[in-house]
Order: sequence, then structure tokens, then C-alpha cells
Amino acid sequence: MGPDGVHPRVLKELADVIVGHLSTICQWSGESGEVPENWKLAKVVLIFRQNKKEDPGNYRPVSLASVPDKIMEKAIL
Repeated sequence: MGPDGVHPRVLKELADVIVGHLSTICQWSGESGEVPENWKLAKVVLIFRQNKKEDPGNYRPVSLASVPDKIMEKAIL
């Protein structure tokens, strides 16, 4: 779950309802060159790799972005 607190399953289950609104937001974003503020935020989580848990070098940072942001990013790519 990203910083927006929306679980991906919610968007998947309600895709037919959300697609129109998400499309409007993406179109507005493309025309204005702006991205909604909450889509710019990411939650950084540390994932343990191996060895000693006390060593900070044994963790890798992973950023969790909002699901609508990921959808828009994939559409652009």
C-alpha cells in the first residue's frame, strides 16, 4: 500500500468505475504539465538483505508510490 492509503486491490475491483475519473486526471496532468501533489509522495521502506541486522548497509531502500501514479507512469511509457 502506498502513501495514499489505497490498496491496489480496491482499484482493481473498482476499475470500471474509476477508469473515467483516472483518465480525466491523467489527461489534465498531460495538458497542464502538473502532477497531483499526493502522487509525488512516496513512502520509503527499508528491506533487510542478509547478515547482521545491526549493520545499516544490509538494508536497501524501496519507495512505495501511489497506485494511480504507477498506472499513469506505465501509460506514458
